[in-house]
Amino acid sequence: MARVLLLFGGRSEEHEVSCSSSVAVLDALRDAGHQVISVGIDRTGSWFLADQTRRPMVAEGRPVSIRVPEGRLLSGGDEIEFDVAFPVLHGPYGEDGTIQGLFEMIDVPYVGCGVAASAVAMDKDFAKQLFTQQRIPTSRWVALLAEDMADSVGTVDGIVRKIGLPAFVKPAELGSSVGVAKAETEADLEDAIERAFKLGQKVIVEEFIDGREIEVAVLGGPRASVAGEIVIEGDWYDYDSKYNDESSRFVAPARLTPPQSRTVRELAERAFASLGCKGLARVDFFLEDKSDAFLINEVNTMPGFTPISGFPTMWQASGMTYGELCDELVQLALRGE
Repeated sequence: MARVLLLFGGRSEEHEVSCSSSVAVLDALRDAGHQVISVGIDRTGSWFLADQTRRPMVAEGRPVSIRVPEGRLLSGGDEIEFDVAFPVLHGPYGEDGTIQGLFEMIDVPYVGCGVAASAVAMDKDFAKQLFTQQRIPTSRWVALLAEDMADSVGTVDGIVRKIGLPAFVKPAELGSSVGVAKAETEADLEDAIERAFKLGQKVIVEEFIDGREIEVAVLGGPRASVAGEIVIEGDWYDYDSKYNDESSRFVAPARLTPPQSRTVRELAERAFASLGCKGLARVDFFLEDKSDAFLINEVNTMPGFTPISGFPTMWQASGMTYGELCDELVQLALRGE
């Protein structure tokens, strides 16, 4: 069994999600016989040896640091040995290639995608460009930098002519629907773009797709789970719907025909391979009502990981328990898969 360095925390709204996921992963890994060292990263980037008896765990305790390039984890004068890292880190710095680059520099195996796949998946504009090149259908979109808004009226008018209204506005490099807004009018669109730029340096505007939200969990191989579906009671699946609104729910398996199920799983595996992913990823799609076609929305390289989150739920519906899933991720990391 392995000595697993479990990292949790964050610098944004993803922080609370990371803490909840990390406790579930901790318990599952310990039940599987692994030794787990829990380290919390606070909003300033400081590392702490966390108290595993606190639920949820908190990024507080004895300060720890990691030496580069030796890869030694130190707390005071003591060295803490580990074999593999399991980052349960959502959003910037956690799933954008940053922490993955650290693991690469210290030559430590880690759970999840590598630097390039993490960075490309995190940038929704780059990911969509790659999907288009690989002939994986996606919705129409426009990518914006701040200087593009010098003529805000002209820019908004051009966006509306290209993709229409309503449209969705997103910071290009955030997750968990943070900063996402639905724009019904040109005034809404300009306001949403302005607010999105406060959260990042690039913004994308996507056409509205009328349809169902279908997800597939993928493990290294690639191997796709059965598909799941987000059943939304509200207007759309925003941050509150994901984490605060109990009226929205996740169902697995999704209500799909056998051909539809095969198609979306094949597309998920293709997207995973196209990005060069390893370890795990959740691939999100729209099943468009008017065309009955799947359009890829995004690839999430570190999805929510509580036992009731979508990724584990889809694997449980595929016959793998939560504990088996966590152990499998450790084994994939140790094998470099």
